[in-house]
Amino acid sequence: MFLQNKAAVVYGAGGAIGGAVARAFAAEGADVYLTGRRLGPVDAVAKEIAAAGGSADATEVDALDEEAIGRHLRSVVERAGRVDVSFNAVGVPGRGLIGTPLVELDAERFDTPIAEFTRSYFLTATAAARHMLPNRSGVIMTVTPLLSRAGTQLNGGYGAAAAAKEALTRDLSAELGPQGLRVVGLRPAGIPESSLMREVFASKPSDLDWEQFQGYLAGMNHTGRVMVLDEVAGAAVFAASDRAGGLTGTTLNLTMGTLDD
Repeated sequence: MFLQNKAAVVYGAGGAIGGAVARAFAAEGADVYLTGRRLGPVDAVAKEIAAAGGSADATEVDALDEEAIGRHLRSVVERAGRVDVSFNAVGVPGRGLIGTPLVELDAERFDTPIAEFTRSYFLTATAAARHMLPNRSGVIMTVTPLLSRAGTQLNGGYGAAAAAKEALTRDLSAELGPQGLRVVGLRPAGIPESSLMREVFASKPSDLDWEQFQGYLAGMNHTGRVMVLDEVAGAAVFAASDRAGGLTGTTLNLTMGTLDD
Protein backbone atom coordinates (compact mmCIF):
# COMPACT_ATOMS: atom_id res chain seq x y z
CA MET A 1 0.00 0.00 0.00
CA PHE A 2 1.22 3.49 -0.86
CA LEU A 3 0.32 5.10 2.48
CA GLN A 4 0.57 2.29 4.99
CA ASN A 5 0.79 3.59 8.58
CA LYS A 6 0.65 7.25 7.49
CA ALA A 7 -1.42 9.74 9.49
CA ALA A 8 -3.24 12.00 7.03
CA VAL A 9 -5.41 15.02 7.83
CA VAL A 10 -7.92 16.09 5.18
CA TYR A 11 -9.54 19.51 5.43
CA GLY A 12 -12.82 19.91 3.56
CA ALA A 13 -13.35 16.15 3.65
CA GLY A 14 -17.10 16.51 3.30
CA GLY A 15 -16.76 17.92 -0.20
CA ALA A 16 -16.46 15.97 -3.44
CA ILE A 17 -12.68 16.21 -3.84
CA GLY A 18 -11.86 16.05 -0.14
CA GLY A 19 -14.08 13.03 0.36
CA ALA A 20 -12.62 11.21 -2.64
CA VAL A 21 -9.07 11.88 -1.48
CA ALA A 22 -9.88 10.77 2.08
CA ARG A 23 -11.36 7.49 0.83
CA ALA A 24 -8.36 6.90 -1.43
CA PHE A 25 -5.87 7.64 1.37
CA ALA A 26 -7.65 5.19 3.66
CA ALA A 27 -7.79 2.51 0.96
CA GLU A 28 -4.01 2.81 0.64
CA GLY A 29 -3.46 2.21 4.33
CA ALA A 30 -3.49 5.69 5.89
CA ASP A 31 -5.18 6.54 9.17
CA VAL A 32 -7.30 9.45 7.98
CA TYR A 33 -8.46 12.35 10.14
CA LEU A 34 -11.34 14.06 8.37
CA THR A 35 -12.39 17.62 9.11
CA GLY A 36 -15.01 20.02 7.86
CA ARG A 37 -16.93 23.08 8.90
CA ARG A 38 -20.03 20.89 9.34
CA LEU A 39 -19.70 17.49 10.97
CA GLY A 40 -22.53 15.72 9.14
CA PRO A 41 -20.97 15.39 5.66
CA VAL A 42 -17.55 14.58 7.13
CA ASP A 43 -18.98 11.90 9.42
CA ALA A 44 -20.75 10.32 6.45
CA VAL A 45 -17.43 9.94 4.62
CA ALA A 46 -15.79 8.53 7.76
CA LYS A 47 -18.53 5.90 8.06
CA GLU A 48 -18.01 4.91 4.40
CA ILE A 49 -14.30 4.46 5.06
CA ALA A 50 -14.91 2.43 8.20
CA ALA A 51 -17.44 0.23 6.39
CA ALA A 52 -14.78 -0.50 3.76
CA GLY A 53 -12.33 -1.55 6.46
CA GLY A 54 -10.36 1.68 6.68
CA SER A 55 -9.41 3.91 9.59
CA ALA A 56 -11.12 7.30 9.80
CA ASP A 57 -11.94 9.88 12.44
CA ALA A 58 -14.33 12.80 11.81
CA THR A 59 -14.11 16.16 13.59
CA GLU A 60 -15.82 19.50 13.06
CA VAL A 61 -13.04 22.02 12.36
CA ASP A 62 -13.36 25.46 10.78
CA ALA A 63 -10.28 25.65 8.53
CA LEU A 64 -10.35 29.45 8.81
CA ASP A 65 -9.96 29.27 12.60
CA GLU A 66 -6.30 29.07 13.63
CA GLU A 67 -7.03 27.92 17.17
CA ALA A 68 -9.43 25.18 16.03
CA ILE A 69 -6.87 23.88 13.55
CA GLY A 70 -4.18 23.84 16.22
CA ARG A 71 -6.35 22.01 18.77
CA HIS A 72 -7.29 19.37 16.25
CA LEU A 73 -3.70 18.75 15.12
CA ARG A 74 -2.56 18.39 18.70
CA SER A 75 -5.23 15.75 19.21
CA VAL A 76 -4.07 13.94 16.06
CA VAL A 77 -0.47 13.92 17.29
CA GLU A 78 -1.59 12.65 20.69
CA ARG A 79 -3.32 9.70 19.00
CA ALA A 80 -1.05 8.97 16.04
CA GLY A 81 2.26 10.34 17.29
CA ARG A 82 2.77 12.50 14.21
CA VAL A 83 1.20 14.09 11.11
CA ASP A 84 2.48 12.71 7.81
CA VAL A 85 0.12 14.33 5.28
CA SER A 86 -1.98 17.49 5.32
CA PHE A 87 -4.42 17.85 2.41
CA ASN A 88 -6.46 21.06 2.05
CA ALA A 89 -9.58 20.67 -0.10
CA VAL A 90 -11.52 23.47 1.56
CA GLY A 91 -13.98 25.14 -0.77
CA VAL A 92 -15.71 28.50 -0.88
CA PRO A 93 -19.30 28.39 -2.21
CA GLY A 94 -19.50 30.18 -5.55
CA ARG A 95 -23.04 31.48 -5.19
CA GLY A 96 -22.96 35.26 -5.41
CA LEU A 97 -19.21 35.25 -6.15
CA ILE A 98 -19.21 34.03 -9.75
CA GLY A 99 -21.31 34.94 -12.76
CA THR A 100 -20.73 38.71 -12.60
CA PRO A 101 -18.36 40.62 -14.92
CA LEU A 102 -15.31 41.95 -13.07
CA VAL A 103 -16.18 45.57 -13.91
CA GLU A 104 -19.55 45.09 -12.20
CA LEU A 105 -18.22 43.14 -9.20
CA ASP A 106 -17.84 44.87 -5.84
CA ALA A 107 -14.51 44.57 -4.04
CA GLU A 108 -15.90 42.53 -1.14
CA ARG A 109 -17.18 39.75 -3.38
CA PHE A 110 -13.95 39.80 -5.39
CA ASP A 111 -11.87 39.55 -2.21
CA THR A 112 -13.82 36.72 -0.56
CA PRO A 113 -12.31 33.70 -2.35
CA ILE A 114 -8.83 35.25 -2.29
CA ALA A 115 -8.98 35.84 1.44
CA GLU A 116 -10.64 32.56 2.44
CA PHE A 117 -8.81 30.15 0.14
CA THR A 118 -5.38 31.56 0.90
CA ARG A 119 -6.00 31.96 4.64
CA SER A 120 -7.24 28.39 4.96
CA TYR A 121 -4.30 26.95 3.04
CA PHE A 122 -1.79 29.10 4.94
CA LEU A 123 -3.21 28.16 8.33
CA THR A 124 -3.52 24.43 7.70
CA ALA A 125 -0.14 24.17 5.96
CA THR A 126 1.89 26.07 8.53
CA ALA A 127 0.17 24.35 11.46
CA ALA A 128 0.95 20.93 9.97
CA ALA A 129 4.52 21.97 9.17
CA ARG A 130 5.19 22.82 12.80
CA HIS A 131 4.35 19.22 13.73
CA MET A 132 6.26 17.76 10.77
CA LEU A 133 9.51 19.69 11.20
CA PRO A 134 10.78 17.80 14.26
CA ASN A 135 10.57 14.57 12.21
CA ARG A 136 12.00 16.20 9.07
CA SER A 137 9.27 14.46 7.11
CA GLY A 138 5.81 15.23 5.81
CA VAL A 139 3.77 16.23 2.77
CA ILE A 140 1.55 19.32 2.56
CA MET A 141 -0.98 19.38 -0.27
CA THR A 142 -3.84 21.37 -1.75
CA VAL A 143 -5.98 21.53 -4.86
CA THR A 144 -6.58 24.41 -7.29
CA PRO A 145 -8.67 24.74 -10.46
CA LEU A 146 -7.22 25.46 -13.89
CA LEU A 147 -8.34 29.07 -13.40
CA SER A 148 -4.95 29.57 -11.78
CA ARG A 149 -3.34 29.47 -15.23
CA ALA A 150 -6.12 30.15 -17.75
CA GLY A 151 -7.98 33.38 -18.28
CA THR A 152 -11.71 32.76 -18.05
CA GLN A 153 -14.83 34.86 -17.81
CA LEU A 154 -17.24 35.55 -14.94
CA ASN A 155 -15.19 33.78 -12.27
CA GLY A 156 -14.76 36.73 -9.93
CA GLY A 157 -11.78 36.32 -7.62
CA TYR A 158 -11.49 32.55 -8.04
CA GLY A 159 -8.68 32.73 -10.60
CA ALA A 160 -6.65 35.13 -8.48
CA ALA A 161 -7.23 32.96 -5.40
CA ALA A 162 -6.05 29.81 -7.20
CA ALA A 163 -2.93 31.54 -8.49
CA ALA A 164 -2.15 32.79 -4.98
CA LYS A 165 -2.45 29.25 -3.57
CA GLU A 166 -0.06 27.91 -6.19
CA ALA A 167 2.43 30.68 -5.37
CA LEU A 168 2.15 29.74 -1.70
CA THR A 169 2.87 26.10 -2.60
CA ARG A 170 6.15 27.18 -4.21
CA ASP A 171 7.10 29.47 -1.33
CA LEU A 172 6.33 26.89 1.34
CA SER A 173 8.41 24.32 -0.53
CA ALA A 174 11.35 26.71 -0.83
CA GLU A 175 11.34 27.23 2.94
CA LEU A 176 10.44 23.72 4.11
CA GLY A 177 12.17 21.57 1.50
CA PRO A 178 15.64 21.82 3.05
CA GLN A 179 14.10 20.45 6.27
CA GLY A 180 12.64 17.34 4.67
CA LEU A 181 9.08 18.44 3.93
CA ARG A 182 7.40 18.38 0.54
CA VAL A 183 4.67 20.75 -0.67
CA VAL A 184 2.61 19.71 -3.69
CA GLY A 185 -0.56 20.95 -5.37
CA LEU A 186 -3.03 19.29 -7.72
CA ARG A 187 -4.69 21.18 -10.59
CA PRO A 188 -7.55 19.12 -12.06
CA ALA A 189 -9.82 19.94 -14.95
CA GLY A 190 -13.48 20.72 -14.32
CA ILE A 191 -15.14 17.78 -12.55
CA PRO A 192 -18.92 17.50 -13.05
CA GLU A 193 -19.16 15.45 -9.84
CA SER A 194 -18.18 18.51 -7.80
CA SER A 195 -20.78 20.96 -6.52
CA LEU A 196 -18.69 23.91 -7.71
CA MET A 197 -19.09 22.88 -11.35
CA ARG A 198 -22.85 22.87 -10.84
CA GLU A 199 -22.57 26.40 -9.46
CA VAL A 200 -20.41 27.47 -12.41
CA PHE A 201 -22.94 25.99 -14.83
CA ALA A 202 -25.86 27.72 -13.10
CA SER A 203 -24.11 31.09 -12.89
CA LYS A 204 -23.13 31.56 -16.52
CA PRO A 205 -25.58 32.57 -19.23
CA SER A 206 -25.71 29.81 -21.83
CA ASP A 207 -28.10 27.92 -24.06
CA LEU A 208 -26.43 24.64 -23.06
CA ASP A 209 -28.15 22.13 -20.80
CA TRP A 210 -26.15 20.17 -18.19
CA GLU A 211 -25.26 17.33 -20.54
CA GLN A 212 -24.18 19.74 -23.25
CA PHE A 213 -22.12 21.68 -20.71
CA GLN A 214 -20.25 18.49 -19.82
CA GLY A 215 -19.64 17.97 -23.53
CA TYR A 216 -18.21 21.48 -23.69
CA LEU A 217 -15.83 20.66 -20.82
CA ALA A 218 -14.79 17.42 -22.51
CA GLY A 219 -14.08 19.26 -25.74
CA MET A 220 -11.54 21.53 -24.04
CA ASN A 221 -9.01 18.76 -23.35
CA HIS A 222 -7.03 16.17 -25.29
CA THR A 223 -9.04 13.16 -24.12
CA GLY A 224 -12.51 14.23 -25.19
CA ARG A 225 -14.03 13.30 -21.84
CA VAL A 226 -14.55 14.87 -18.44
CA MET A 227 -12.34 14.16 -15.44
CA VAL A 228 -13.65 11.99 -12.61
CA LEU A 229 -12.92 12.24 -8.90
CA ASP A 230 -11.06 8.93 -8.72
CA GLU A 231 -8.40 10.32 -11.07
CA VAL A 232 -7.72 13.24 -8.77
CA ALA A 233 -7.69 10.98 -5.72
CA GLY A 234 -5.26 8.58 -7.38
CA ALA A 235 -2.86 11.40 -8.18
CA ALA A 236 -3.16 12.62 -4.58
CA VAL A 237 -2.23 9.16 -3.26
CA PHE A 238 0.91 9.00 -5.38
CA ALA A 239 1.97 12.57 -4.60
CA ALA A 240 1.53 11.95 -0.86
CA SER A 241 3.52 8.72 -0.93
CA ASP A 242 7.22 8.11 -0.44
CA ARG A 243 7.43 7.11 -4.12
CA ALA A 244 6.97 10.77 -5.08
CA GLY A 245 10.05 11.99 -3.23
CA GLY A 246 11.12 14.23 -6.12
CA LEU A 247 7.83 16.13 -6.22
CA THR A 248 7.82 19.42 -4.33
CA GLY A 249 7.29 23.09 -5.05
CA THR A 250 4.98 22.27 -7.95
CA THR A 251 1.34 21.84 -8.87
CA LEU A 252 0.56 18.71 -10.87
CA ASN A 253 -1.21 19.47 -14.13
CA LEU A 254 -4.24 17.16 -14.20
CA THR A 255 -6.14 19.15 -16.81
CA MET A 256 -5.84 16.33 -19.38
CA GLY A 257 -4.19 18.66 -21.87
CA THR A 258 -6.42 21.69 -21.40
CA LEU A 259 -3.35 23.53 -20.15
CA ASP A 260 0.06 22.91 -21.70
CA ASP A 261 3.00 22.90 -19.29
